[in-house]
Amino acid sequence: MVPSGSGAPEETFHAFVRSRWPALVRTAYLLTGDRHLAEDVAQTALAKAYRSWPRVQRSDNPDAYVRRILVSCHKDRFRKRRVPEHLTDMPPDSVAATDDMARADEREMLAAALAGLPKRQRTVVILRYWEDLSESEVARTLGCSVGTVKSQASKALCKLRAVLGRSPVPAAFGPP
Repeated sequence: MVPSGSGAPEETFHAFVRSRWPALVRTAYLLTGDRHLAEDVAQTALAKAYRSWPRVQRSDNPDAYVRRILVSCHKDRFRKRRVPEHLTDMPPDSVAATDDMARADEREMLAAALAGLPKRQRTVVILRYWEDLSESEVARTLGCSVGTVKSQASKALCKLRAVLGRSPVPAAFGPP
């Protein structure tokens, strides 16, 4: 959430970045599978948000606005450069450091299972269950129908259950 107040736009932007940077990098990491690339994608998204910060700030939900920019930046990487994905089985250090050993192992297995999903299914699962967006919010973010979100989520969860041997959603998802 953007801090309220009558501060200058640059001050509110800096406050937004300080409060949202870790969450944006985590989301980008789940999308890219690479810590350094995740930071690059998050930084690119924030640079784009900065250029239109007054419009972002006036939106109903600046977090959702910037998250959509983040997803678009992630998609643009593939459109412009045709960069292949190189996902890893290692979660970011900050996640493992804050969890106990069992939860870290569970997250590691989940990250590996997520890496095996097609990009669109992975994006839907991350936005729907990690970011806790509604189906309609995910559809707006991705520019698709709610039905597409539902079908992609269903297919992804089926694949994750097959890999993990159980439902991945209740215990494993959620910010650290």
